[in-house]
Amino acid sequence: MTADTRTTDGPARLAAHELVLLHGQPGSPADWQPVTARLPTQLHVIAADRPGYGSSRLPAGGFAANARAVLDDLDARGITRAVLVGHSYGGGVALAAAALAPRRVEAVILLASVGPGCVNGWDKLLAAPGTGQLCALVAWRLTPWIARARLARTARRRGRPLRPDEYANWQVWGHPGRGHRPLWRTFLTEQRALLGELGELEHAIASVQAPVLLLADPRDTLVPLDTARRLARALPDARLQLIDGAGHHLPRRAPDAVADAIAAFLAAAEQQAARDETRSLTFGGQPRAKAAVVLADPALF
Repeated sequence: MTADTRTTDGPARLAAHELVLLHGQPGSPADWQPVTARLPTQLHVIAADRPGYGSSRLPAGGFAANARAVLDDLDARGITRAVLVGHSYGGGVALAAAALAPRRVEAVILLASVGPGCVNGWDKLLAAPGTGQLCALVAWRLTPWIARARLARTARRRGRPLRPDEYANWQVWGHPGRGHRPLWRTFLTEQRALLGELGELEHAIASVQAPVLLLADPRDTLVPLDTARRLARALPDARLQLIDGAGHHLPRRAPDAVADAIAAFLAAAEQQAARDETRSLTFGGQPRAKAAVVLADPALF
């Protein structure tokens, strides 16, 4: 599934931007619909299935393969520069693309993104030879069915369809979309890439030149807040903003806060770029000093 949409009216001062929305693991473009409905019209949104999911015909891969797929898609659409917005595993993809092709990435926005310190024992089990394949196969045979049954029962009890923010985790697992490839293989491939490529990704993020906004919930039980803090410290130009009460599924459970944060961040980046250009002209074209990390989380100090 691919979404290519214009969104609602927003701040007049905000310029036009191309936004590429990268879903998590598992996930689909549907995860972004609550956010896209709230973004200003100046933001042109592209949300597509990542490799191995839904309508994508590309094989599943790790961060590097996904990053190349993002850049190839930009080429196919004739887009020279874009803002990459990644949730969870998609955050790792956004960072990989920004490191691989810095001139193509205008800014990066990460929601509960994977990063340093995010791997736990369950991740290692799911990526292990033999046991990982068995766990992935069993999970994708049982979990979606259980999730759909629970969602249907809850909707009947309430007498109405559930909103995207209700039982978000069950909705993500229950409706991942049907694709060209078995989802359990996609899940297993990405789990193994998470362990195999995370170190390389951590090394590469120091070279990310684009400004980065990190959004995270301190109560996220899947990706710890410390991961966002470590990313903020490692990235050359980053800002961490906390969103309380949404958990891991920020696009579904906090769409208003996410949409407002995206619009405000891009507007601020535009203002900073204008100031930098003025300063460069004033001082005879001398390059500006490297941007400092701006942090909204006092615990980072």
